[in-house]
Amino acid sequence: MYVHRVEPLTDTQIRSSFVNCTKGEAARMRLPPDFAERPWEDLDFLGWTDPGAPLRAYLVVPREDGPCGIALRVPGSSRTSAVRSSMCQVCLTSHAASGVALFAAPLAGSAGREGNSVGTYLCADLDCSLYVRGRKQPRLRHGRHEESLTLEERIARTGSNLSAFADRVLAGR
Repeated sequence: MYVHRVEPLTDTQIRSSFVNCTKGEAARMRLPPDFAERPWEDLDFLGWTDPGAPLRAYLVVPREDGPCGIALRVPGSSRTSAVRSSMCQVCLTSHAASGVALFAAPLAGSAGREGNSVGTYLCADLDCSLYVRGRKQPRLRHGRHEESLTLEERIARTGSNLSAFADRVLAGR
């Protein structure tokens, strides 16, 4: 189950939370350069792309039993230019095509070691929490879609979608 808002985490808490990579891989990951300045009060999860390896990304999802870290891969090739806009499957923010990327996560446990993975389309910058709150605006040609949901309902929906993705990753255990 998803717990709203991620609490500020230490380097050690983050690295020990990962469920789908080795301890060595977690130890070698690079935290974002602006880690200390993250707007923790506005984050429903911590997400970043490895500054030294842009095809690697990470999510840390708050859960009842503690933070759940998920290592992600970003495919190297971009989608075709025929796609003009896309929607994040977690926060449901519409973006220009380059604003959404397919992120793949190896499953946790033996299934992941056998090469099995799951994927989802996410905001390419992993700033879903900021888009939901209106703190960041997507680049769209035709403007943002207005929703009738309250901010709290949009935050809950984002958390539920993110939790469902984490559940899919954890299903490999």
